[in-house]
Amino acid sequence: MTKLRKWLPAVFLGILLTLAACGGSEDEATEGNENEGSDAETSEDKGTITIGMNNWAENVAVSNMWKLVLEEKGYTVELNQVEKGFLYEALSSGDLDIGMEIWLPNTDKSFYEKYKEDIDWRETWYEGTKLGLAVPSYMEDINTIEDLKGSDAFEDKQIVGIDAGASIMSLTEDVISEYELDYSLAASSEPTMITELKSSLESEEPIVATLWKPHWVFAEMDLKFLEDTKNVYGDSENISYAARKGLEEDQPEVVKWFDNFMLTDDQLASLMASINKAETEEEGAQKWIDENQDIIDEWTKE
Repeated sequence: MTKLRKWLPAVFLGILLTLAACGGSEDEATEGNENEGSDAETSEDKGTITIGMNNWAENVAVSNMWKLVLEEKGYTVELNQVEKGFLYEALSSGDLDIGMEIWLPNTDKSFYEKYKEDIDWRETWYEGTKLGLAVPSYMEDINTIEDLKGSDAFEDKQIVGIDAGASIMSLTEDVISEYELDYSLAASSEPTMITELKSSLESEEPIVATLWKPHWVFAEMDLKFLEDTKNVYGDSENISYAARKGLEEDQPEVVKWFDNFMLTDDQLASLMASINKAETEEEGAQKWIDENQDIIDEWTKE
C-alpha cells in the first residue's frame, strides 16, 4: 500500500501530461485548418470569364493571349469556339461574356443592327482592317475582281472560302452577284483555306480565296488583294470587342483592362507569328506575353 501511494502522484502527472499533449495537437490542428481556410480564401478564383472565339488567326491569337493574362490575375477563363452568328446570339442571351472580334462599320453591320440594343459594344483594339479576294502574286494578269470574269486560268471557277457563317462569306456572295462572276463559293474553314493556298503556291497553280488583314499569311506567302472597284467589301474598318450586358457591373476590372487593350499592326503580327510557330497556341501566346510584359502592364494598370 505504501508503495502504491508513492507511485500514484507520478502516474497522475503522466496522465495530465498526455492529455495536455493531445490538447495541444488538437489546437494546432484546428489552427492549421483555420490557416488552410485563410489560404484558400486568398487564392479564391475571381470568377469565370467566357470568351467566344471564332477560328480566325488574329482572334485565336488575342483570345489565347487574354486567357493567360486573366488566369495570371486570378480568373478562370473558358474559350468557346463559335461561328460569328452564334457569337452574337450568345452575347445577347448572356451565355458568353466577351466576343473578341467585331468588324464595324461594314462587315458585321447586319449583326450590329440585329443586336444593337442587346449587346454592350465596347472599345476598338485594332485599326485599319482589309478584306477581299486574294490570289498569288505570280498571277500577273489577275489584279482586279473584274479580271476573274474573263479569265480562263481557273478551271473549276471556285473561290475558296472559310466558315459558312462568317461575314466575309456573305459579302463574297454579294461580290459574285455584283460582278456577275461565274464562280461558286466553297465554304470550308480558315485552316483548310490556308492549306489550299500553301499547296497552290508550292505548285504555282492558280487559286483565289477570301482573305483579310490582319493575317500572318501575308508575311509568309506572296499574295495580293484583288482591287474591289465597286467597293462591295467596303472601306477599311476597325476591330473592337463586345460584352454581354451587365459584365461591366459584374467584372469592372476585366472590362477596364479590355477597354485599355490596343494593338498596333506590328504587335498583332508578332503575336500571330509567335502562335503560328509554336507547338501550341498557349505556348506561342505565353512567349509573346513574356517578351511584351510592358504592354500587358499598361493595359492592366490600376
